[in-house]
Amino acid sequence: MGVAAHLSDRLATRDSWRRFPTFSFVVKPQKRKRKMAEAPNPAVTSFPSPTISLPLGLAVLRTYSGALICMEIVFGGLVWILVASSHVPVPLLQGWVMFVSVTMFVCSSAYLVLFLLGLSDRINTDWNFMDVMYHFTALLFYFAAFVLEAAVTSAYVKQANDTCVRRPSTNIITFLDSQQYRINIVATICAFIVTICYACSMFMGFRRWRK
Repeated sequence: MGVAAHLSDRLATRDSWRRFPTFSFVVKPQKRKRKMAEAPNPAVTSFPSPTISLPLGLAVLRTYSGALICMEIVFGGLVWILVASSHVPVPLLQGWVMFVSVTMFVCSSAYLVLFLLGLSDRINTDWNFMDVMYHFTALLFYFAAFVLEAAVTSAYVKQANDTCVRRPSTNIITFLDSQQYRINIVATICAFIVTICYACSMFMGFRRWRK
């Protein structure tokens, strides 16, 4: 009786467990999150600081280079004003004089304004080298303009009708009256002064650049 009762209890217990639903848990492996590759920091580009030996602002006018640039502007402006007031009697030669004098007048004025307003400090470049190259180019142009203006002025020949008539070896004939002659003399002197100023500015700029 005892064995039979024990077996019946075990069967009853097994049947009672079958009444409840069984649950199965499946553990899925978690996917590893791929870490986003961090973008490398952009390389910091470093620009060299501008090389300037001349002071900025009104202090540049108290230097020799600043004074020379002012003379270039003043006498350069007189050159094209005087040549234009003489009605450009020899346009074939004085056309280059007008072009050079007006162009250099504008460039020198803009160059001086860059230093007066301190804008040159915001442009990363070697201003000493730029100063040498600018005045070297201006010197070549103005020397040619001075030679041509001097050639026009030297064509004056005093005649009875107070008119300059010169027939050179070429087919070019120049006409200058006494007033045009006097105006062109002053223009030639001013062109010579500007040429000397550009030469001095180039020499001083070269010394600053080589230091």
